Amino acid sequence: MGIYPDERLALFIDGANFYAAARALDYDIDYKKLLTHFTSQGRLIRTLYYTALLEDQDYSPLRPLIDWLDYNGYTMITKPAKSFTDAAGNRRIKGNMDIEIAVDVLELAPHLDHIILFSGDGDFRALVEAVQRQGKRVTVVSTMKSSPPMIADELRRQADVFIELKSILSEVGRRHNEPAEHPVPPIDELLEYGDEDSVDL
Repeated sequence: MGIYPDERLALFIDGANFYAAARALDYDIDYKKLLTHFTSQGRLIRTLYYTALLEDQDYSPLRPLIDWLDYNGYTMITKPAKSFTDAAGNRRIKGNMDIEIAVDVLELAPHLDHIILFSGDGDFRALVEAVQRQGKRVTVVSTMKSSPPMIADELRRQADVFIELKSILSEVGRRHNEPAEHPVPPIDELLEYGDEDSVDL
């Protein structure tokens, strides 16, 4: 039971989590191909990409990607990431986007038939259950093929459909360090925060 052609779809992309899943498989996502792939699956209503940005940086390595996505069919949701020094003297980053994703999913759900969530974060299990109670179907895109798996077991079990990222990478990605077919900026320096409340820098 996959995606039906007449279903109204929206894509919710947890940027840091999805990036980490692709990189764990030694791939980069081609976001133009990703949009084309899911546009062909059903009636794509909205594509939302979530990421936090360090507020004290004049230039973020994410900025070229954000600008490209913004001009190419994606709705960008960003917020400042907070940096702080922990008790051990390590600089850490807080930039979790879970609340923003949850609010948008719940607000858009009445206008959708099928929600596609690009994240393996187990915190979303309750969100998935909530929109399922509204009669919506939910697909989760992540991977079990990495070591360790990037998808929480409770989230995979709750979803109506689980798409193994590795199974669609030939259509939506490219090997890391392989030349890009489309001019999506590289994000090699991406600060990987979002899946956890904080990470070391």
